[in-house]
Amino acid sequence: MPLDHYVTLGRSGLRVSPFALGAMTFGDDRGGAGCGVEESEKILETYLDRGGNFVDTANFYTNGHSEKILGDWFAARPGRREHVVLASKFFGNMFPGDPNGGGAGRSSIVAQLEESLRRMRVDHLDLYWLHNWDRHTPIEETMRALDDLVRAGKIRYVGFSNTPAWVTAQAQTTALLRGWTPLIALQVEYSLLARTVEGELAPLALDQGLALLPWSPLKNGFLSGKYRRGGDVADSARAAFVGGPDEHQHAVIDAVAAVADDLGTTSAAVSLAWLRGRPGTVVPIVGARRVEHLEANLAALDVTLTAEHLRALDEVSAPTLDYPAPMHGAQRAMLQFAGATVDGEPSEVYPPLLSDVRY
Repeated sequence: MPLDHYVTLGRSGLRVSPFALGAMTFGDDRGGAGCGVEESEKILETYLDRGGNFVDTANFYTNGHSEKILGDWFAARPGRREHVVLASKFFGNMFPGDPNGGGAGRSSIVAQLEESLRRMRVDHLDLYWLHNWDRHTPIEETMRALDDLVRAGKIRYVGFSNTPAWVTAQAQTTALLRGWTPLIALQVEYSLLARTVEGELAPLALDQGLALLPWSPLKNGFLSGKYRRGGDVADSARAAFVGGPDEHQHAVIDAVAAVADDLGTTSAAVSLAWLRGRPGTVVPIVGARRVEHLEANLAALDVTLTAEHLRALDEVSAPTLDYPAPMHGAQRAMLQFAGATVDGEPSEVYPPLLSDVRY
């Protein structure tokens, strides 16, 4: 499947590529973790030339340099920006000492958007994300401010990232009841090594028709294929997990590598293909510090996992979900259906519920 086989983003009319390009690594204004302007532009060109149309960044990435790189590139190529879904995020405070420099209050959202539009040299964004939950601001203030920006033509669509499911549900319900612009997507951490999103946020997204955009789909590189038992790889991912992968993570990494060997592809491609096969609309965000990293990730578009592969990966990576998720599986069916099959779901008779017992 090529990048120009588009999908509709959630319950909207916005069509995007099956992989979004994450520009978090664009720019070298913070600690050398990103890449320079020239390499960033090569990565962007490679993605767009292959049919990609969905580019994601944030005001906070590389201290604003990421947005500026994107803005300069599009400004130098008239006509290209109109055919790209450009997304950025607000929340991160870039003005030390200013309590209103970040967050999700009305004044700060407007100010952050104006700064992003200035750096990106555009008059609107196609998708604007809340980067994190602002627990000091009423959610209705945030949603009304975003709706006003949509009505003003400054943004087109709205999404949430890294926000609890109960807050997200409150925001979506409030918007729908009041006729404000609803959410169309959630940006979440999701990978074979990070599946706890399946407890609350993923079911909410499926119910509300929200797309999921997984960030860190390779778990800081642990699913790239570089990390194998007995190996020693020193890079940013090693710093993210002091001491390296634990036994459970190694088991997942080994299972992914086995599937990759079976299909003649890479662990990264298998991991990304697994994500794309999850329920609902799932559009992984792929990042890169070099063009070859991007090319390796895009190889996932040509990977088809068999039912056996999916079963093996699902089982080895099965997450331990927080309460009340454990109550919603077999025990729920046992208590609710008492041995009957409903909507194709069988159940057993819960031992105390014997049909011949009467009180």
